Amino acid sequence: MATKDIEKIATDFNKAYKNITKRIVICGGTGCIAGGSLKVYETFQKEMAARKLTCSLKISEGCRENYLSLSGCRGFCAQGPLVSVGDIFYTKVKPEDVAEIIEKTLLKGEVIDRLLYHNPANNQKAKTVEEIPFYAKQERILLHDCGRINPEDINEYIAHGGYAQAKRAYTEMTPEQICKEMTESGLRGRGGAGFPTGKKWEFARIEPEGKKYVICNADEGDPGAFMDRSVMEGNPNAVLEGMMIAARAIGADEGYVYVRMEYPLAIERIRKAIKQAEELGILGENIFGSGLNFKINVMEGAGAFVCGEETALIASVEGKRGMPKVKPPFPAHSGLFGKPTVINNVETLATVAKVFEMGAKEFKKIGTLSSPGTKTFAVTGHIANTGLVEVPMGTTLRQVINDVAGGTTNDDGTVNPSAFKAAQIGGPSGGCLTKEHLDLPLDYDSLKAAGAMVGSGGLVVMNDKTCMVNVARFFLEFTKRESCGKCVPCREGTEQMLTMLNDIVEGRGTLQTLENLEDLAKAVQKASLCALGKTAPNPVLSTLKHFKDEYLAHVVEKRCPAGVCKALARYEIDATKCKGCGMCKRACPVQAISGTVGKPHQIDPKKCIKCGGCKATCKFGAVAVKA
Repeated sequence: MATKDIEKIATDFNKAYKNITKRIVICGGTGCIAGGSLKVYETFQKEMAARKLTCSLKISEGCRENYLSLSGCRGFCAQGPLVSVGDIFYTKVKPEDVAEIIEKTLLKGEVIDRLLYHNPANNQKAKTVEEIPFYAKQERILLHDCGRINPEDINEYIAHGGYAQAKRAYTEMTPEQICKEMTESGLRGRGGAGFPTGKKWEFARIEPEGKKYVICNADEGDPGAFMDRSVMEGNPNAVLEGMMIAARAIGADEGYVYVRMEYPLAIERIRKAIKQAEELGILGENIFGSGLNFKINVMEGAGAFVCGEETALIASVEGKRGMPKVKPPFPAHSGLFGKPTVINNVETLATVAKVFEMGAKEFKKIGTLSSPGTKTFAVTGHIANTGLVEVPMGTTLRQVINDVAGGTTNDDGTVNPSAFKAAQIGGPSGGCLTKEHLDLPLDYDSLKAAGAMVGSGGLVVMNDKTCMVNVARFFLEFTKRESCGKCVPCREGTEQMLTMLNDIVEGRGTLQTLENLEDLAKAVQKASLCALGKTAPNPVLSTLKHFKDEYLAHVVEKRCPAGVCKALARYEIDATKCKGCGMCKRACPVQAISGTVGKPHQIDPKKCIKCGGCKATCKFGAVAVKA
């Protein structure tokens, strides 16, 4: 079918949009949905209907009423569910707040103070998004439309300039020009290694093979990472447009979005975006009258972390077990079904149209010389504002944690920047950053020099009550479980490293264990077949490097400085607080507590199994856990 006139679609939408009375946006990202935002959305519809207030759920010609819509993730996950009425921005909204929002804000223009974001730094309340430091200190290019537009309405994406760059690529540019523009922009792959996107496209473009493919790698599996999921949920058409431009650049007529099945909302919205694009003739045959075709398929992966590696992903799409292959040949030469294939992750592809819209020279002004543009980070852990942030490459770790995300928190949630201990960046494949790295620029080269990596953008912040040995064990346990088992170094090496870490945290480790652990980690790093195995030892090696004293405390002193490792904890009774009631004695399953009624009791450390029953039972706080 002929492609519909996107300029007319944009004009008609904007004309209709100007006539709406007020727009109400409820965050429809996974985080806010988990917090009850869909119930808030339904309550708005019911309450407005009860008041006989006209309310449209879709912008159309002749619309003269309030417009109620869901959006994608707005990033401020710690404060959800999020609701905006015009410019007024409310946080932590519950269904029972809806009636008051309608009565006061929608009808009277009044602001409800208790629903505004309270900035603990200056004790001020923010009325609009621009007044909130979390947003004000970001540079949202990729995420600009996430949270602002309805991700399930392609017309709104088009009205914001969507598919204009795809049209230009198909009607005004040659594949050589597209690859040149992308190369000059300096955009590097946002999925992990940071390989230059333009160079990857050029390798595939010059291949003489007729059939070629474009694959969107949406198999985001890092613990604590949700960047790709949020982009697909909030602006799926940006991903499709990036795939279209990539397809034009290399001469592909077919593409795949490979997305893990644990992302049902992202899958639903990407499928809907494809269907709408096909209905408008933007995808399919004779795109923009160019005579060129492009079809996009969606494939749901089973959730194997190793399928984030491009050759394993290709094997999975082909219907085989997802296992990496030796390279070369690289996918750009021989990829899906043996044909030249370009694989980029979600964030990379969603940035493509922005690069062409801004121009390579303007895009390159953002970030650093070797790492242009912005990067999204999923900030989690001991942090005031858990969420999704976007900052220029080269922004320091301190700026991301303190200025944007609100600072490190104590275990009780209170903000305490001095409590910062470490940050794991790049997921299980990444490395550990410490206080000495707080002013390190977050870009590909600086992080590599520090023994870490940007990775996909996961950033887990940890406070001073965190056991770094246990952290290394957590990430290694993940990579061991996710190993495909194809090569011995990864399959057996991760298993043995995990066994040694278990020995250390359970009090069986020795100095020889530490020496063996480091030697094995270096061997696995060097000998493994793919990036999963080669990077699996990173959390171990980086924590050994920066927190060797904690490892020594575990194996020499048989204690956990953070008091986290249960097997190394010591339960003691404070004689000044103990009333001699005997409750702890009766709760102990191994008779490790002795003492007479009315007098302080004692715990025999040799008998104690560290179950915690005595501490849970004591009403006087007399039982303490000593590191």
